[in-house]
Amino acid sequence: MQEDSSRSPSYTVACDDYVHVVEFSPFSSGIHASLLAYGGNQYVVVSTCLFQEEDMEIEGVEFNVLRAFHHEVRVDALAWSPESRLDRIPTIRFCTAAADRRLRLLTSDLQDKHEVKVMEGHTSYINHLVFEPTEGKQIASVSDDHTCRVWDLDGNESTTLRLRSPGISVCWHPEEVFKLMVAEKKGTIRFYDLMAQQAILSLDCAQSPLMSADWCLTNTIKVGAVAGNDWLIWDITRSSYPQEKRPAHKDKARLFKWSRANENLFATTGCPGKISSQLLIHHLGHPQPVMIGSASVGAGLSWHRTLPLCVIGGDRKLCFWMTEM
Repeated sequence: MQEDSSRSPSYTVACDDYVHVVEFSPFSSGIHASLLAYGGNQYVVVSTCLFQEEDMEIEGVEFNVLRAFHHEVRVDALAWSPESRLDRIPTIRFCTAAADRRLRLLTSDLQDKHEVKVMEGHTSYINHLVFEPTEGKQIASVSDDHTCRVWDLDGNESTTLRLRSPGISVCWHPEEVFKLMVAEKKGTIRFYDLMAQQAILSLDCAQSPLMSADWCLTNTIKVGAVAGNDWLIWDITRSSYPQEKRPAHKDKARLFKWSRANENLFATTGCPGKISSQLLIHHLGHPQPVMIGSASVGAGLSWHRTLPLCVIGGDRKLCFWMTEM
């Protein structure tokens, strides 16, 4: 486990309030800049950002707020739709999960049109949600109520998968629209065929609680997770048990996210301490983290679509770390 000096963020952006969630859109915005949403207590802000690594003419980061949306309650999770684009006719669409156990689908043209669809059905806290990535016509969510639910954009529940413990993370296969990965708190990760509505494969952490899991969408045989203090990596073609496992955070690990730019790069965060949260960036070929950062009461974790750059939210700021490929 790492104790050495942490690196300051490559870039920071000031915010008006504490940031509870932050998500880069994993989809092309249709323009050069990336879409980024962040939210907290009763608000969501949608912005674009462009970094000097993408455009030689700018210094640091060019950050533009497109719109701030009022949100009735605190935002606990957020997912982008692939239909969000800024070329031609601008459309923003994302879905949030909040402490009132509801999903809210927000659609906006960033001018006058602004719709919110409230989706009800979960009976406990919603931990994670994701859009079907090819067309964005469905949303999957997982909850402490031991279910994974799939919704259409009208708020109808099309599928309910009964789990054996709280649902922690959910990921959709990048091309196969009927394949879903669901991670459960007790340490099991299952892959479901949504047509048959049954599990086709399962992985075992051999420890619990599992806090976060992610499917490597650039190489879908890889799955990663954090449980206890450790990160774990599976090759799903080889074994249901992790191929690699290492201790990472002495204060318990909280989140695991694969880079979208490099299939060997991933980030983990520690559970928020009293003052700061630790961010570790790991490379599969290296025994030690390749970068260590920390953010004051950090929350959320997201990777840029094409750069080896990740962001976490914090106390009135966003912190971005660029790492080497």
